[in-house]
Amino acid sequence: MDLLDVYRGRMSWRRLRVLIQHLPPESATWTALRNAMSDEELAGQAEGGEPEKGRWSQMEQLLAVVADRVARVEYVLICANTEKKRDRPPAPEPIRRPGAKPPRPKPTLTEGSADFLFQLINGGAA
Repeated sequence: MDLLDVYRGRMSWRRLRVLIQHLPPESATWTALRNAMSDEELAGQAEGGEPEKGRWSQMEQLLAVVADRVARVEYVLICANTEKKRDRPPAPEPIRRPGAKPPRPKPTLTEGSADFLFQLINGGAA
């Protein structure tokens, strides 16, 4: 099928759009579309990109696992060779996978919740 099939009515424009949308990101079509974008459009795409909504092959899933584990090994190596705990970097975040929700932020202990916890420990809130 080619573009003439669309004009002749053998394939709808919607079907053509769906076929293009499901091409792999490294295809010649997507590469040409990206090359035709201005710098501002590319920056906007990069800012609003949501990799967790994209399609990943098994190879990409395995590559993400390898990248996460290498980052973890690097982190452990840095921690093992750092004398003070306060000089250690934060633990690496895993690469976001398609369909996975972003990690929840860790709760912080506020002064009010610390006072309440202190009262609970000392039996004052009973």
